[in-house]
Amino acid sequence: MSGISSPSGLAASPESFRFGRSVPAADEDSVQWLLKRNCSMAPRQLFRFYLVASAVSLGIGGMFWLHGATLVLPFAGLEMLALGAALMMYARHAGDRECIRLQGGVLSVEHACGRRIERVDFRPGRVRVEPARGDGSLVGLSGQGRRIEVGRFVRPELRRQLADELRSALHRDHATRGCSPAGWIGSGN
Repeated sequence: MSGISSPSGLAASPESFRFGRSVPAADEDSVQWLLKRNCSMAPRQLFRFYLVASAVSLGIGGMFWLHGATLVLPFAGLEMLALGAALMMYARHAGDRECIRLQGGVLSVEHACGRRIERVDFRPGRVRVEPARGDGSLVGLSGQGRRIEVGRFVRPELRRQLADELRSALHRDHATRGCSPAGWIGSGN
């Protein structure tokens, strides 16, 4: 497979990045890493499941009520409230994600967890990429007095590969912008 070229030189061959993708932008290409939670059901599907489960459980409870077992229906209602609360927590975090984008001389990192969104922008030539605590830990990005950890949705054994991809893209961006190598401080570990 041949590589994809771009005016900025950021986009690489499809086989060079496992997690990152080339994304065409208005004036130049960029590289984006979109790391998301692996959810088997979307929130809309969860809602449908909850409605069906509620109808079945409350229907069975209603049948017992009609036959004289009056305590089954209230317990079925409590069961559905507990299931609803658990599914609500699951749905709240189903959209959790990390989006890392290298475009136009800016590395933007956005981490969404529930309703909270944390965003940090870095100058690519001054970003340090390193494990947060050791092998298999989250990948720390730091520079200009800011720090953020990424890789929550990547298996621990693949986080080193994610860090290597980020270093490679940062180095490539730094080189295509004509900066001297002495200014680049990305960690090689």
